[in-house]
Amino acid sequence: MKSLAQIKAEYQSTGMEELAEWIAQNEEDERTGVRRLIESARKRMTALEKEKQRIETLRMYEEQYSDCDYICGIDEVGRGPLAGPVVAGAVILPKDCRILYINDSKQLSEKKREELYDIIMEQAVCCCVGYATPETIDEINILQATYQAMREAISKLTPQPDILLNDAVTIPNVHIRQVPIIKGDAKSISIGAASIIAKVTRDRLMVEYDKLYPEYGFADNKGYGSQSHIEALKKYGPTAIHRRSFIKNFGLS
Repeated sequence: MKSLAQIKAEYQSTGMEELAEWIAQNEEDERTGVRRLIESARKRMTALEKEKQRIETLRMYEEQYSDCDYICGIDEVGRGPLAGPVVAGAVILPKDCRILYINDSKQLSEKKREELYDIIMEQAVCCCVGYATPETIDEINILQATYQAMREAISKLTPQPDILLNDAVTIPNVHIRQVPIIKGDAKSISIGAASIIAKVTRDRLMVEYDKLYPEYGFADNKGYGSQSHIEALKKYGPTAIHRRSFIKNFGLS
């Protein structure tokens, strides 16, 4: 008979697709430790099935517009921060794409976003990002700057999409069919993927800015108005990446 340590090691090295077989092999073992491992395995399998069902629901819009060859999800990140650009993501996924755990990037941990970023970049037909600088945001306002970043991301796509699934907005001056979806990053797998690409891209950029301006804590706050960030602004003044139209509310410019 295998020891508990051996069985535990086998369990830990068993992939999700082999868990049912592992359970069957150990089903007759009445030892408490083995029963606990089997229960853990069953919970993992149940969670996996639930996630697969969630992803099918997340494909509702992609199925609705399945007559289109290339469906692109669009989302932006960074409308609210005091510093840094706004970044838009544009992602065309394969028609049969079922990447598990894609969701609104705000609902995911940093580790999970990074993992999914790599998977999306590997599996997508095309992924592109667009940027609007703090200067552009100050010049034309955050909404128009967001549209500009989205248009840039779309313009880089090869192939060009047949339809755009957008998170809530309709983008002006884009001659591609658009479907605005309220809270789309949590309702469409394509928009969710775009949300992740945009978020990871912007977060990595803010970590690089932190090296240039370490006093402001950009690696942690990503340019948002945390208390320590505002205190640094008042002490050191704005940097080249601060949005003057945003920080004027703190008596700074």
